[in-house]
Amino acid sequence: MSVTSAQFAEDNERQLNQIEKIVHSQTLRKAESLCKLLRYLSDHALAQPGVPLKEYQIATEVFGRPRNFDPQVDSAIRVQAGRLRLKLLDYYAHEGLADDIIVEMPNGSYALSFHAREPLAPVALPQRKVVPLVERRRPRHNVRGWIVAVVILSFALVLALAEVANLSLNSAQGGNRNDLPSAGALRAFWSRFASGPDAPWVIFSNGAFVGRPETGMRYLDPARDSGDLILDHYTGVGEVLAVHELDQVFDQLKHPIRVKRGSLFSLDDAKDNDLIFVGSPAENLTLLDLPGTQEFVFKRLNTGPHKGELGIANAHPGPGQPSVFYPSAPSQPLVEDYAIVALIHGLNPARHVMILAGTTTIGTEAAVEYICAKDSVEELLRGLHMKAGDDLKPFEALLRVKVTRGVPVGVQLVMVLGRK
Repeated sequence: MSVTSAQFAEDNERQLNQIEKIVHSQTLRKAESLCKLLRYLSDHALAQPGVPLKEYQIATEVFGRPRNFDPQVDSAIRVQAGRLRLKLLDYYAHEGLADDIIVEMPNGSYALSFHAREPLAPVALPQRKVVPLVERRRPRHNVRGWIVAVVILSFALVLALAEVANLSLNSAQGGNRNDLPSAGALRAFWSRFASGPDAPWVIFSNGAFVGRPETGMRYLDPARDSGDLILDHYTGVGEVLAVHELDQVFDQLKHPIRVKRGSLFSLDDAKDNDLIFVGSPAENLTLLDLPGTQEFVFKRLNTGPHKGELGIANAHPGPGQPSVFYPSAPSQPLVEDYAIVALIHGLNPARHVMILAGTTTIGTEAAVEYICAKDSVEELLRGLHMKAGDDLKPFEALLRVKVTRGVPVGVQLVMVLGRK
């Protein structure tokens, strides 16, 4: 074997190892269909470099579509490719920051590219006084609030490019959602929001801050801060990903949604629309002016060992149940959170409100993922004793969320209670 051939084989092995590292990462651990697609694309790129792939080929060989598959009618492959692009971006923005090999899939193409990460040249930065963040009473999920603008801009850019390439991101996520076209539990769960003539509104939280990212930000304190200093265009990472999840599911259900940030939402909007709130009342302040949950209520204690912490109060605790559910202590890494999923009547009794919120941004992300996955929705509907053909009645559910390195990796349904 020549030196060139030996080097080629070594490079291929390193690239395949990188693919396996991504496949087994937290980013893709629940997305079996995307892992399958990534392996297929990498094998093709290494075995047949420069040979283009067609949607039909991917559809029939990877996803088992029938021979009469028509990519002009069915956008499933473009959707999966768009989702994989997002996952690769997310992986290299977090888990893969130190990886030597970068794997990319350019927009408008199904060909993977591999290239070595270029080392960063040292840059001399000017001396600057750093003003520490004041976080005494702020929820945990805004510790990284100043970087969220970058996440949102990146997310918006990806969506814009995908739209240009006709890669609308509208599929269900992961292996558990491959059967979404058959509707089933997901359609039953979302029927009140996906069957009417109007698009429901998705209201995502964006808290009020003062300060600037470069010098330090903190929550607005009305007692000492001027309203002229408010920055209300920052949102948690979990809320961003949650809106993306909802967009995928509703597109698959062939029903549009309208998205609006909480600070721009008014009570007039609430009277004539079905609403889906993403984020807790601590961030989604409009929730404080609307009918809310009764069994599981967000609460910030003013006294005791949990003073200043946001928890979820249990209105009617049973034997052995706590009266308030708290996430991990603020002084410790976040490994556990709690979240609420609730369907209630709106200001207009003919309209409905869905509340999807954790005590942190990670809990909110987990709550939305839970009701966007077929298997977990089926679990929830079984807890409500809902049968085929029944309409979903108002309810409140409490979820326990396991967190690893800022990623929700497991969700347990703690309690679900029907409402009148």
